[in-house]
Amino acid sequence: MDTFLNPTFIISILVALSVHEWAHGFTAHLLGDPTAEAHGRLTLNPLAHLDPMGTIMFLLVGFGWARPVPVDPTFFRHPKRDMALTALAGPLSNLILAIGAFIGITLLSSSRIPGSPMGLLAIENGTSVLTIFLLQVFGSSLFVNLALMAFNLLPIAPLDGSKILHMFIPLRYERTYLELMERGPMLLLILILGGMFLGLPILTMWVFGIIEPILHVMLLLAS
Repeated sequence: MDTFLNPTFIISILVALSVHEWAHGFTAHLLGDPTAEAHGRLTLNPLAHLDPMGTIMFLLVGFGWARPVPVDPTFFRHPKRDMALTALAGPLSNLILAIGAFIGITLLSSSRIPGSPMGLLAIENGTSVLTIFLLQVFGSSLFVNLALMAFNLLPIAPLDGSKILHMFIPLRYERTYLELMERGPMLLLILILGGMFLGLPILTMWVFGIIEPILHVMLLLAS
């Protein structure tokens, strides 16, 4: 629990969630939907996006949720495509934040261990307190944003991946797909509880299956 109450984790998750939800609302706004703006969600203020229970869960177990940004696809000229783009904007914003955090680590680190992401966090004696703190924030932000991105790309409702996948579902299978997605929240809960209490690694495999190649590419580019 101490890890999740760490100030660097709290800062990282607040920024990651706020930017993620803002990106949904801003993209929908660009595509013609004024709903997010009308509800005061076109802001980076975390207070506008936090869900009370989801925030408590983040602090207790490191897993939680924000309040979804309201989107009305009837405002879109191409509802399936524009909904997919709106959904994609959230994970994409987290990838951009992760890249920014990685660049920050690379610039601030005084020593790096090739081949190990955590090696980028190594510091030498005499490093300033501010530099150490920034390295910790960037390190936490890197992994929080990559994990949030990967998790939201899971194609199970209500996650973003289900809306992205919807764009590619042929019209003749759309009703079947939507009926299947109605069971998404229950399926997602089973996967989460299965991972927490039964040790089923499905979600872990999905998340790290996306994170590890991205980190590998980042390290190659930084070397």
